[in-house]
Amino acid sequence: MDGEADASLAVSEDAGNGRRRRVHGMLKLYYGLNEEGKAAEQQESLDPCDINGPHFDPELFLNKLRRECSLAELMDQETCMVKQIRSLDSDMQTLVYENYNKFISATDTIRKMKNDFKKMEDEMDRLSANMATITDFSARISGTLQDQHAQITKLSGVHALLRKLQFLFELPARLNKCLEMQAYAQAVNSHRRARCVLQQYSHLPSFKGIQDDCHAIIEKLAQELRQKFRDGGSSAKDLSECVELLLQLDEPAEELCDKFLNHARSRLELDLQGLEAEIKPYSSASSTKDPSARAPSSAAAAGSPTDNSPKATTFLSPTSNTDILEFIDRGCNEFVSSLCLVITSYQELFINHAQTGELASKNIPQMANGKLHAFVNDLAARYFSLVERRIQEEKGVGDNSLLVRALDRFHRRLQAVAKLLPGSDVPNKGTEIVIRAATERVKQYLAALQSFYLDSLTDVRQALATPRLSVSGASAAGGGALLGGALSGRDATTSLPDLLSSLSASILNQIKSVLASVHLFTAKDITFSNKPYFKGEFCSQGVRESLVVSFIKFVCQSSRQFCESAGDKGGSTPPALLLLLSRLCLDYETSTISYILTLTDEQFLVQHHSPVTPVTSLCAEAREAAQKLLNHYVKVQGLIISQMLRKSVETRDWVNTIEPRNVRAVMKRVVEDTTSIDVQVGLLYEEGVRKAHSSDSSKRTFSVYSSSRQQARYAASYTPSAPMDTNLLSNIHKLFSERIDIFSSVEFNKVSVMTGIIKISLKTFLECVRLRTFGRYGLQQIQVDCHYLQMYLWRFVSDENLVHFLLDEIVGSSAHRCLDPAPMEQSVIEVICERG
Repeated sequence: MDGEADASLAVSEDAGNGRRRRVHGMLKLYYGLNEEGKAAEQQESLDPCDINGPHFDPELFLNKLRRECSLAELMDQETCMVKQIRSLDSDMQTLVYENYNKFISATDTIRKMKNDFKKMEDEMDRLSANMATITDFSARISGTLQDQHAQITKLSGVHALLRKLQFLFELPARLNKCLEMQAYAQAVNSHRRARCVLQQYSHLPSFKGIQDDCHAIIEKLAQELRQKFRDGGSSAKDLSECVELLLQLDEPAEELCDKFLNHARSRLELDLQGLEAEIKPYSSASSTKDPSARAPSSAAAAGSPTDNSPKATTFLSPTSNTDILEFIDRGCNEFVSSLCLVITSYQELFINHAQTGELASKNIPQMANGKLHAFVNDLAARYFSLVERRIQEEKGVGDNSLLVRALDRFHRRLQAVAKLLPGSDVPNKGTEIVIRAATERVKQYLAALQSFYLDSLTDVRQALATPRLSVSGASAAGGGALLGGALSGRDATTSLPDLLSSLSASILNQIKSVLASVHLFTAKDITFSNKPYFKGEFCSQGVRESLVVSFIKFVCQSSRQFCESAGDKGGSTPPALLLLLSRLCLDYETSTISYILTLTDEQFLVQHHSPVTPVTSLCAEAREAAQKLLNHYVKVQGLIISQMLRKSVETRDWVNTIEPRNVRAVMKRVVEDTTSIDVQVGLLYEEGVRKAHSSDSSKRTFSVYSSSRQQARYAASYTPSAPMDTNLLSNIHKLFSERIDIFSSVEFNKVSVMTGIIKISLKTFLECVRLRTFGRYGLQQIQVDCHYLQMYLWRFVSDENLVHFLLDEIVGSSAHRCLDPAPMEQSVIEVICERG
């Protein structure tokens, strides 16, 4: 229902609006108006039958209708005209009703205007009478004074001239009195008023004398003004007045500017000398204190016997008489503040002061502004040089907040110079100093991280050298054991995992500490952190690339340098250190590098606008370093065992040796060292994948010939005439056997590492055997040794057939080199090996 009511109301309103518009339209049509309310410009119709035209004739119109229309049409025409008349009457009535109040108001306004105009007419009549009276009085006065007007004008001119002459004759006395009262401004104004006249009539003796006296007095006044300006002890207002008066006395503006700036320079140079005095003793003191500052780090590098983990050493900062913050505070409070006062005073005197008269045409502000810029740039350059020298002395990186606060205060105070002296290069040069200081700080932190890493490696080497690597509780299955041993009377034991975790954690914590210190440069409360450099390039190139990425590359490069050691035993680098570093680099490749770079990007909001080193590239470099270290570890350990085997072969007389009764001690040592290496590698690397072992791996027997032949078939028929056939069969067997790459890269697991070490060891044993000549018992001793090695070494490698093949080659080569090849019974060999 409500909806229907609303709809009906809307329809009625639309109908009313439409009717109102129609009425207005008809009225406009009646009065000949357009939409804008103006009379439409239409051509007048001359047709007398046009009912809307001005020449309408009713009689002609009716006669025309009677002639042309039928009765029915006449009736319709009449009805239409009646309707139009009624509609027009109704619209007229409606228009009158709607505008009734306006008509009443217009009537009242017209009545009031009649009354107001009547009063105005009376006032205009009185004004006209008064103006006539005034005109009459003016005419009578002019007539009375007409004869005396010329005489009065002449007397007035003579009086003015006499007053001027009186002023000129009294001018020297007036100037002296002003000089005594120190009314310098009044004296200068009086002289300026009379200067042109005295100059014009200087050829007259009386005027010449007055001019000379005035010049002498003004010169004395100028001397006093110069002295007052030179002293500089007056207020700014007095100095401004002094400069203005000197300029009015035609004192050269450039000379005044130079005098003011020279006076200010002498005071500012005292401040700079005070700052320089603080730097010189600091430099000498720091040079003498450097050894003591390095002493703690050297002592830490030596390490005590009880320390077995990397120490998170702190970087000491050399002490000085005044720290960097106090130095910057003094420079800002003394030099920069004084410089700002000089700039303000100078601008008030020579630049911002309104120039009038002749001074306005001399362009004094432009000249003075140029001298001020040169003055400020010169002194600021000396100040910046001192600040940079002092910043360069900040070698210690222990507390970076002090340096950042000092740089922030330095940069903040220079903004006052920028506001006072627009267009000056001082703020930009100050920002450049801050940028160079931040860049140098990043380099110092990189050097500190590198030094810390090297010191940590020294600590690790000492921890590895202090205990004796041994196996405690190793089971027959090769169970893991910690690196045990007494550490200078301590009960604690040191293990490679502990050293690795301690080294990795200390390096990571040090990186986090350095990033936190460097992050102070980009803190929100630091003014220069809003500069584009510190929002972009500093974060991406300075911190990420120059610090973090460079340190990661340094770790990889310094680790690879351990693989460049010469010598049979790998130089002085402990093999355990090579193993530990390989695992460290591998951990960096898997997780640490990504974590560090992600932490850096999040902490510094790094936006990679410029090219940066991708994470994958660093991970590949770390993996390459880990691979190289692990390969070198395998080579070093293999060469250590190979050295024992080579000496055991070369120092023995294999032709005249006695019948073997036990396994040689060197073979037991080889097995012990291999087991120790297996435990050591197992502490850092996973087991790896092995091929399935046969059930009789430890019971494998060796013939004096190649394993491709059956022992029962060839042992009985062996005669001295058979070597050619034996060598041929052995070579045929090698053609069909799998090639063994002795020095191939190893995988990152224990089985692969041990396989590589054992391959190198047995290959060395084989090559040494091929260079010796054996007797019967020498061959039998080789059989015993190889069977002993077979009993233990097969469990360390990925494929036991590899050990079997190499041991077969060793026994076969010794048989080929034997003068009397009579092999020992297998049962006897087993008894000897089991007896140990």
